[in-house]
Amino acid sequence: MEKARILFVSQEIIPYLRDSQMGYIGRHLPQGIQERGREIRTFMPRFGHINERRNQLHEVIRLSGMNLIIDDTDHPLIIKVASIQSARMQIYFIDNEDYFQRKFMFRDKNNKFYKDNDERAVFFSRGVIETVKKLGWAPDLIHCHGWMTSLVPLYIKRAYRDNPLFSDTRVVMSIYDDDFEEAWNKDSGNKIKLDGITNKDLKHYKKPTYVNVMKTAIDFSDGVIVGSETVNAELLDYINETGKPMLPYQPLDRFIDAYNIFYDKIMSSQAAASE
Repeated sequence: MEKARILFVSQEIIPYLRDSQMGYIGRHLPQGIQERGREIRTFMPRFGHINERRNQLHEVIRLSGMNLIIDDTDHPLIIKVASIQSARMQIYFIDNEDYFQRKFMFRDKNNKFYKDNDERAVFFSRGVIETVKKLGWAPDLIHCHGWMTSLVPLYIKRAYRDNPLFSDTRVVMSIYDDDFEEAWNKDSGNKIKLDGITNKDLKHYKKPTYVNVMKTAIDFSDGVIVGSETVNAELLDYINETGKPMLPYQPLDRFIDAYNIFYDKIMSSQAAASE
């Protein structure tokens, strides 16, 4: 029997970024899932304050060189990689000079929310999927962590659903306490759109707040995991309204096995649906 393939798309992973609940899960979950017999790949953004020399990042030339068009502008996609030797796993980094060569993650030195955070999320999500295409690696399940990854479910279920690598892929979204008070740009929906995505799919983007961005991610996910002890109450209500499978918050001393079991539940529902 082939190993199940799990793709992790994470907003934060330690030690590359500050210690956080999401970063801890981003670091230890892929290792734990790999140790339980799964095949894994892990992606995160190459934020500008990540020290490339200390973390030994290097560009993967064979994967780099593609341009992604966002809002009628070409943006070169650069792929870098680093290894966490103790975990025997690699981390792929999505990089671009326009979007990620900054000293801060989502806000400038004056704590102002970057105006192009919507485009950065688009670029990151599409960059991950296009890189996985280049790798020719078909994931059975994609697990997304944080709002920066929120467009992956939409793209997989709509824009890339006819690609044989992703036609049977299931998607799980983890929600955390990573709310932002600002809204994305009013024209975010136009920047997100690709062939296969309709206005109905983007109904929440009429007002692209944190809650609405995450509602779209939930709409196109097959299951949801609560990753923080406290998350937005409106999102919890929305998950319950959709009736999608949900795994409640799991303490960090036993979350890996609970997640692994949840993956099996989501993947088995796909198998049953295709019979």
